[in-house]
Amino acid sequence: MRQKRTQIRDHRAESALFFRRALVSFIGIIVLVGLLLTNLYHIQVSQHEDYQTRSNDNRIKVVPVAPNRGLIYDRNGILLAENRPVYSLEITTEKVADLEDTFVRLKDLMGVSDENIDRFRKERRRTRRFKSVPILNQLSEQQVALFSVNQHQFPGVEVKAYLKRYYPYGEALTHVLGYVAKINDRDLQRLEREEKINNYKATRDIGKLGIEKYYEDLLHGTSGYQEVEVNSRGRIIRTLKYVPPIPGKDIRLNLDIELQLYVKELLTVREQDPETGEELIKHKRGSVVVLDPRDSSVLAMVSSPSYDPNLFVHGISGKKYRELLNDKDRPLVNRVTLGIYPPASTVKPMIAVAALSEGVITPRTTRNDPGYWKIPNSNSRPFRDWKRWGHGKVNIHKAIEESVDTFFYQVAYDLGIDRLSDWMTRFGYGDYTGIDIHEESKANMPTREWKQARFRQPWYQGDTIPVGIGQGYWTATPLQIAKATTVLVNNGVVRPPHLLKDILDDETAVPAKFDEYPPIVGVDQNDWDIAKDGMYRVLFGTLGTARRAFYGAQYKAGGKSGSAQVFGLAEDQKYNAEELEEHLRDHALFTAFAPYEKPEVVVSMVLENAGGGSSNGGPVARKIFDHMLLKPKQPDQSKTTTNAKLAEVSR
Repeated sequence: MRQKRTQIRDHRAESALFFRRALVSFIGIIVLVGLLLTNLYHIQVSQHEDYQTRSNDNRIKVVPVAPNRGLIYDRNGILLAENRPVYSLEITTEKVADLEDTFVRLKDLMGVSDENIDRFRKERRRTRRFKSVPILNQLSEQQVALFSVNQHQFPGVEVKAYLKRYYPYGEALTHVLGYVAKINDRDLQRLEREEKINNYKATRDIGKLGIEKYYEDLLHGTSGYQEVEVNSRGRIIRTLKYVPPIPGKDIRLNLDIELQLYVKELLTVREQDPETGEELIKHKRGSVVVLDPRDSSVLAMVSSPSYDPNLFVHGISGKKYRELLNDKDRPLVNRVTLGIYPPASTVKPMIAVAALSEGVITPRTTRNDPGYWKIPNSNSRPFRDWKRWGHGKVNIHKAIEESVDTFFYQVAYDLGIDRLSDWMTRFGYGDYTGIDIHEESKANMPTREWKQARFRQPWYQGDTIPVGIGQGYWTATPLQIAKATTVLVNNGVVRPPHLLKDILDDETAVPAKFDEYPPIVGVDQNDWDIAKDGMYRVLFGTLGTARRAFYGAQYKAGGKSGSAQVFGLAEDQKYNAEELEEHLRDHALFTAFAPYEKPEVVVSMVLENAGGGSSNGGPVARKIFDHMLLKPKQPDQSKTTTNAKLAEVSR
C-alpha cells in the first residue's frame, strides 16, 4: 500500500499571518497604553486639585469644638445658672489587653454595676476602638481621687472632665430658667430646618425650656474647630490648625433671687410630724408673679410645686420622670403662664373702664342690688350676688370696693359680648402676653365666633352675663392678669412682661429691647382714676373686701380680689367649702399694686382651691409689699455691675 506524501509547509504565508497578528497586537497595546497615559494625565494633571482635595479629606479631618455656654445672673449679679466640671470614667478599648478582667477590677474599686457595663457595651458598638467610651458618669471627688491613685493598674482607663450646666437654686427657678438636656432627634430635626446643625456638631446639650430655650442662640455661642491629620484607621496623628470657639453670651435677668426665694417660701407650708417630730414640707398649689409696672420687668415668677431641673441635665430616670408626670399636683406645669383659670372679679376694674368709656354707665350711675339680677323681659333663672341679701344702692366706686356682682351683670348685659371682648382684648386677655419664654397659653377671651367654632352653637344673651364677673367661658393666666393690671396702672400703656434685663458683652451691658404694644386710646383720665380709686377702696375702704389684710399698712395701695368657681352651683345650692373636697373648692385670685401714687410693684396670684381671694390672696400680697417697700433700700447694682464684677460676685 502506497503512503501519502507529506505536504510542504508554506513558511511565507505563516510569516505574513504572524506579522499581521503581531501588528494588530502591537497597535492594540499602543492604543491601550495611550488610553492609560491619557487617563493618567487626566487624573494627575487635569483633575489634580480635585483628587488632592479628596486625598486631604481622607487624611485631614475637621473636628468641631463646642463653645462654653453663657452664664445667667439675676439683676444684682447673683449667679443663677453656671457651668460646672463633671467627671466620667472612660475606657479606650484599643489600649486594654483584657477588657473582662478590667470590668471585674473596676467593680471592686469603683463600684461599677452590671447596668453600667451593659450600657458601655451598647455604646462601644457605635464607637471606634481608639475612642474612649464612658462606663461611669458623674464621679464624686472621692471617686476621682480613688481612681487617680490606682490609675497605673488600669491602662486604657482614664477620668475625663466636661462642663455641665448646674442650677444652684434648684426648683426655685425651674419654671423661669428651664433647663438644658441632651440633644435628641427632634432637636436635630429642628436645627436642620433652621440651618443651625453645623454649630451643634460638638454640642451635647441644648436648652429645653424657659430662658435656656428662648435665648438658646445667645447662650450657646459659636463652635470652633481643629484640623487634624489622621491615619488610615482614623487615629489623630497631629493637629494642623485650631480655631477656638466663641463662648455664649452671659445674660442678666430682671429677677431678684432674694425676692423669688421669699415668695416661694410664702407658698410653702412647714409642719411638724406629731409622731416623729420631723419637719414636713408641703407646697401650696398656685402661682405668684411680681412685675415692675414702670417697664413690665418680671421681678419674681413662682409656680408651686416645682421640681429640680438638675435631674434633667444629666438624664432623668424613667421612674423619676413618671413620678413627676403622674403627680396630681402637676409640678411640671408653669402655672404662671400655662395655668388657665377664670379671672373672676379681678377684671371688674378693667370692665369699669370699658363701661365708662362706652357711656354704658357714668360716675353718677347708681343701681339697687337686692342680691340677684335677672335678664330683663325673660323667664331665665336669676344670677346671684356673692352677698345673698345684696348691697343696697350701688355706684361704680362701691361696686368695685365691695365687688358687687349684680352691678357688673348689668354692665355686661349693656355692653354686650362684642364690645366686652374687644375691650378686654386691649388689656391683653385672650392673647400671648409677649413674655420671653415659649411656654405660654393664650387662654380664652370668648366671642361669638369662638363659640360657634368650638361648640357649633350661637352666642346667647345669657352667655354674656357671667363674663361680666370674669366667669363663664372666660379664662386667663396669672401673667395675663398681672399684665392687665399694669395696663390699668399705666393708664393704657401696654408693655410685654419681660425677664431679660441685659446682655453682658466684655465689660459692657447691652440693655434688652422690647417693643411696646399699641396703647389703649380714647379713655378719659377720670375713667382710669375711678377704676384705680375703686381698687384703693378694696384695700382701705370701710367695706373693702381685702381691708383686713391691709389694716395698718404704712403705704397706700390698690388691689382686687377674686374667687373662681371650680364647678357650678344649683339654683338652691349654697357654697360651703368645709363640706367640699379640696379639689372642688374655689381658686383664690388677687392682683394689686403699690405704692398707690407712683406704683413700683404689681403682684398677681392664683392659689388653687384655697377659697376666697381676699382672705387668702390678700395676706400674701401684703407680705410681698411689706418685704419690698418697707425693708431698707439696697443700692441698685444692676446699673453699674460689669461682666468682670459679675464674675467676682459669683465666686
